[in-house]
Amino acid sequence: MPYKYQETGLNRSFGRALIRLEAWSDNPWRRYSLFIIIFLSAFIFGSSVGMLGGALALMDPVGAFFTVALIELTVRIRRIFLNQRSRVLLLNILDIARMGFLYGLFLEAFKLLF
Repeated sequence: MPYKYQETGLNRSFGRALIRLEAWSDNPWRRYSLFIIIFLSAFIFGSSVGMLGGALALMDPVGAFFTVALIELTVRIRRIFLNQRSRVLLLNILDIARMGFLYGLFLEAFKLLF
């Protein structure tokens, strides 16, 4: 017998969060600013992961494994969202976050080369 969650105000609010975000981002300037904030946040996270992995020099293969696993997880989640046409904003947010994360990792790698 499946358990049905209680319909509280918080539960309803979180359930409609994506719908409210899509309605808020109908304006192109708001949408672009949301994408820039997500890109820069993911960039900082990616460069932090690369910087900490290089500074500590401990467990580099394990850190690389978790980084690749994170990227693969986002690619698989993207495939799920491609089938749902109503989740275009969430798909774009996921793509922008992945690009920012990879860009941060690449920038840290290029710093190590020179």
